[in-house]
Amino acid sequence: MNTEEAGTKKVLVVSTGGTIASRYDPVAKALMSVATGAELLSTLGPLAPAVDVLLEEFSNLGSNRTDLETSFRLACYIDELLKDDTICGCVVTHGTDTLEESAFLANLVISSSKPVVFTGAQRGADQPDADGPRNLADAIAVAASADAANLGTLVVFAGKVLSAIDATKVHTSRLAAYDSSGLGLLGEVDHGAVLITRRLSGYPAIKAQHLETRVDLITLAMGADERLYEAAVASGARGIVLETFGRGNATPEVVAAVRRATQKGLVTIVTSRCPQGRVLPLYGDGGGRDLEEAGAIFAGRLKGPKARILLCLALANMAEQEIAALFAQFGR
Repeated sequence: MNTEEAGTKKVLVVSTGGTIASRYDPVAKALMSVATGAELLSTLGPLAPAVDVLLEEFSNLGSNRTDLETSFRLACYIDELLKDDTICGCVVTHGTDTLEESAFLANLVISSSKPVVFTGAQRGADQPDADGPRNLADAIAVAASADAANLGTLVVFAGKVLSAIDATKVHTSRLAAYDSSGLGLLGEVDHGAVLITRRLSGYPAIKAQHLETRVDLITLAMGADERLYEAAVASGARGIVLETFGRGNATPEVVAAVRRATQKGLVTIVTSRCPQGRVLPLYGDGGGRDLEEAGAIFAGRLKGPKARILLCLALANMAEQEIAALFAQFGR
């Protein structure tokens, strides 16, 4: 695999750090993100797909330290680089803590139809059985595949090809860390062969110039009252995402707080704390129907972290009256 060759189609690899780039530091007594993108590519050996690669080092951070503004800059950076006609696709190596959020943000911001693929690892780069090289090789193969075009941003992990809309980390340590909330794979990578078996279409991109970071995510638990919600409002939140019970239910106290906040112009989004399924406004007595009547917007199949990403972009780039229609697109 050549790192670059003028005049040929290339896969852009953007390294950002994470476990895939981490080694054990005996002084810190902890894994630290230190390996460069060039070092990651050098570990592929016989796994390396027969494609040319253009490497860009964006950052070297554990993704627990990746914030909204960094993730937004990453998406805009990739969107600009993909305008190069010699680049056929992009791979982003990323820490798994917040990979699903960065991938979803990229899915919303990047306008190119070229494949954009996020991947990472569960084991450090210095582990004898590190999973990073295989995941990186698979991701490069997908990014180079014409079959992966027009699928939006993808997550490739442990041979699975997942949509960034649905991909979520489902296990803290197993190698097959990512799944798609019960909605199925888009395909798989089998010994280097990219097999796309399902396609998604019709989900929005946002012409984003800015990002609103003052959006909070609150998970409800039994007996939840208005205190956390009102604390977020008082601290200056412009939007709040609620991970509610079941189909999208809260408590009467939370509903009352949402009603007061709506009257002040704050946007509330309803998701579920359940790992699968859509929210719908069906129940009264503090349930989803009451939340809808209080002004809350339902996020369909989106889970809390991704609904927050969507609201961060929507608040900064759209009129408030357009936000409900945007979220309705994820009700399918």
